[in-house]
Amino acid sequence: MIVALAGGVGGAKLADGLYRTLPAGQLRVVVNTADDLDLFGLRICPDVDTVMYTLAGLANPETGWGIAGDTFEALAMLSRYERDVWFKVGDRDFATHIARTDRLRAGLSLTAVTSELCRALGIQAEILPMADEPIATRLLTGAGSLEFQDYFVRRHHEDLVIGVEFHGIAAARPTSAVQNAVSRAEAIIFCPSNPIVSIGPILAVPGLRDLLIQRAVPKVGVSPIVGGRALRGPADRMLGSLGHEISAYGVAKLYQGILDGFVIDEADARLAGRIESLGMHVLVTPTIMTTTGDRADLAMRVLDFCTQLRQESSSRL
Repeated sequence: MIVALAGGVGGAKLADGLYRTLPAGQLRVVVNTADDLDLFGLRICPDVDTVMYTLAGLANPETGWGIAGDTFEALAMLSRYERDVWFKVGDRDFATHIARTDRLRAGLSLTAVTSELCRALGIQAEILPMADEPIATRLLTGAGSLEFQDYFVRRHHEDLVIGVEFHGIAAARPTSAVQNAVSRAEAIIFCPSNPIVSIGPILAVPGLRDLLIQRAVPKVGVSPIVGGRALRGPADRMLGSLGHEISAYGVAKLYQGILDGFVIDEADARLAGRIESLGMHVLVTPTIMTTTGDRADLAMRVLDFCTQLRQESSSRL
């Protein structure tokens, strides 16, 4: 069984590649929930939904998020009622948030509700929220402290980020489902997600980083930075404004002490030696996932890399 840590479109793409490659039931995806929000009285979990829609084959291929072919009649009506419709929620997407909120209000945990939604969509993998407690990413910027979705969607992630806070994180704990997944994992993969606001919140859940470190299986990350740039989103600018090198090396350094291996694109082959100096093995391979075939190909190469690291570790014992 494989555990993947993911958030955002890049993370969902590799999770989908793993899903297509592994036998049914052999994937657990631990997903960031620190960018969740309440809107129109509904609980919205953007990263969970992006992974869920992607694995279900429903995701909008043009955006990577939302549902393909969705309509926006409910949002148009809300606009007529003079509601602020800055966060684009499609009609079918609304159904997910209605179902989730209804079950949360009935007393179910976010983990249990997510499991119900995944079963209804026919997903043969477990999508696991990183915690059941509410956590909120707040970004410190020149415009003040911003809720994540205000920064990312409403303000088009144009503000310079000078600090990151995860409100509520101290009260959070890894769920029993996450703990069980990590304890059974044959390998753990950090998907090519923003290391600060997608993977960062997962690692910040008290006790979760230690669980990952203590699990003696191959732990491999895939860089979301290629050629010094993020393929999408503000990860490159965040790295720079927070004092990190804007490169695959800069990402790897954030994971030093956790990962055994790191996957970088051929465009960054020159960084392999520096990343190895952090105590990580390095795989240089194409990492850009344009098609579903690309996702599966990268997933296979990452899984093979994990197998190689496991065999090398066994030979040293």
